[in-house]
Amino acid sequence: MILMIDNYDSFTYNLVQYLGEMGEELNVIRNDQTSIKGIAELDPQFLMISPGPCSPNEAGISLEAIKKFSGKTPIFGVCLGHQSIAQVFGGDVVRAERFMHGKTSMVYHDGKTIFEGLENPFPAARYHSLIVKKETLPDCLEVSAWTEEGEIMQSATKRFLLKASNSTRNPF
Repeated sequence: MILMIDNYDSFTYNLVQYLGEMGEELNVIRNDQTSIKGIAELDPQFLMISPGPCSPNEAGISLEAIKKFSGKTPIFGVCLGHQSIAQVFGGDVVRAERFMHGKTSMVYHDGKTIFEGLENPFPAARYHSLIVKKETLPDCLEVSAWTEEGEIMQSATKRFLLKASNSTRNPF
């Protein structure tokens, strides 16, 4: 089961729909309506941190969940979720030079894990004002997608990349 921590973003349910169409079992919990104990009792196979309208510091249980389950449960973050993962590992989340709300950018990627088989680059709609500052990305994280300007669009722990490349089932 994939547990989605919903950070009060309408796009969360687009992700839920897509994963459901892939046959994945999902459980969605709001970021302020659960606890670490509650998450542990659900025993998810995967943890997904949704987008949201705030910074990682205001994302409810998201940061604490990443700290608690990192290294034990695969965690995937989208937008705010990605920023939250980077922040937990020591990266700085800062205001982007240009806000990207409803704008399209070409996204380049490493061709691994979720990007395997995708066109490179591909156009992606962006809806965010914050980015992970590239110079502060800790050594344990590896950039897996970026814009032409070098803004990080996705990162993964090097350990997860190794595990994911050897996994027979990885919905992310």
